[in-house]
Amino acid sequence: MQKYLKPSVFILSTIPFLVILYKIFLNKLGPEPVKEITHFTGEWTLIFLCLTLSMSPLKRLTNLSVWVSFRRTLGLFVFFYATLHLLTYVGLDYRFDWQPILDDVVKKKYIFIGFAAWLLLIPLAITSSKKMVKLLKNNWRKLHRLVYIIAIFGSLHYIWLSKTIFFKPLIYFIIIIVLLAFRIKIKNRNVNYG
Repeated sequence: MQKYLKPSVFILSTIPFLVILYKIFLNKLGPEPVKEITHFTGEWTLIFLCLTLSMSPLKRLTNLSVWVSFRRTLGLFVFFYATLHLLTYVGLDYRFDWQPILDDVVKKKYIFIGFAAWLLLIPLAITSSKKMVKLLKNNWRKLHRLVYIIAIFGSLHYIWLSKTIFFKPLIYFIIIIVLLAFRIKIKNRNVNYG
């Protein structure tokens, strides 16, 4: 059963990418295509962050370990959509003109924190294989706790970007905080009961 579930999660995770490709090729991105791609990829990065963080709580709630087997795939899709998001900004929006990009990173806090989140994703993507888990041992778990910081940075990036509409970004922030709080609760239970 599990051998069919993993490929299914992978295929489902590619759907947002296929949707944006469809919109690009059929010219259905609206009056501001670059903005549409940027927001679309950014939001899906946050969705995959929430999905990745929800795997351990789901394992706890359902008493099924199958959930954690999807974590690596979902985590890699976080990196994939975050990279598409960044490439849209760097390549389509600024056409690889590095000086204004660097100025944005330094002067605009939402760009700075978004870029910082992407940088922190790189070591997680590089060390996601089973071979790296064995190689790093206990340090692997410590390194991958960076996902908590990345999730907070990602949600703050969205909040600070939104100048007028705060409701949607705040929903993501609340979901992330709840998922992180749930993990703290799980860890405290593990300490108290072994």
